[in-house]
Amino acid sequence: MSINGALRASASGLFAERMRMDTIASNIANANSISTPDQEAFRRQIVLLTSDENGVKIDQILPDQSRLRAVPEPDNPFADEDGMVYYSNVNPIIEMVDLMTATRTYEANVAAFNSAKGMMRAAMNIGKV
Repeated sequence: MSINGALRASASGLFAERMRMDTIASNIANANSISTPDQEAFRRQIVLLTSDENGVKIDQILPDQSRLRAVPEPDNPFADEDGMVYYSNVNPIIEMVDLMTATRTYEANVAAFNSAKGMMRAAMNIGKV
């Protein structure tokens, strides 16, 4: 792989991990949304990444189809006939672990990008006196 290829791969990784972090932030922000008669509660979003010749690319962002969290709240105006309120399927603990993983991967891509940039700079200085 050339240095330019390494820069492209790291840059694509930076973009992909930034998208993951943005999606995780959206998931956390919507963690306490509830289902109403007009609208289902927010479903956790999952970013699917794939690779190609230039590095990483975002394949899709899909809603997590796991069950919504059912909480017994018979006094809630949005409770169903059984007294259950349906909350988002976002688990903040899982989101925080995913956020830490995305952050560390982002940092690794920054380090790889900076290393490749340093190699390019050193190569350009070889001919200088």
